[in-house]
Amino acid sequence: MQNRTMPTSTVIPVLAYPDLAEAIDWLTKAFGFSTRWTVGDHRAQLSLQGGTIAVTKQPDGTTLENPAAAWSISIMIRVVDVDAHHEQARLHNARVLHPPIDFPYGERQYSVMDFNGYVWTFSQSIQDLRPEDWGGVSVNL
Repeated sequence: MQNRTMPTSTVIPVLAYPDLAEAIDWLTKAFGFSTRWTVGDHRAQLSLQGGTIAVTKQPDGTTLENPAAAWSISIMIRVVDVDAHHEQARLHNARVLHPPIDFPYGERQYSVMDFNGYVWTFSQSIQDLRPEDWGGVSVNL
């Protein structure tokens, strides 16, 4: 299923920044990204030549010396069957951070931490929604 909120990219890096507006401004100017959509001051998707990244608000207290939030850098992967994928990861001792959950933006997702502390979120589109349907703002969809 396709969801207009999600890009067609299979792999979506997720990067956290202390000031989301500053990050969006810099990434668009320095690297040529365009904004797909934003929601409040805590999340956005940016595109460049067919690829997409997500940028999020960095958790308070996170610094280069104290990357306490493993969520500072994570990877999102689109899959066809998130429940089956979750079971496979669980059987291979991935540390489940949250089991599959349906989100209002039309995705069913779960997150795990791998053996080296990297956070992976796996996502399955379950509805085709515009960002405005759940509180986001489309920019360049």
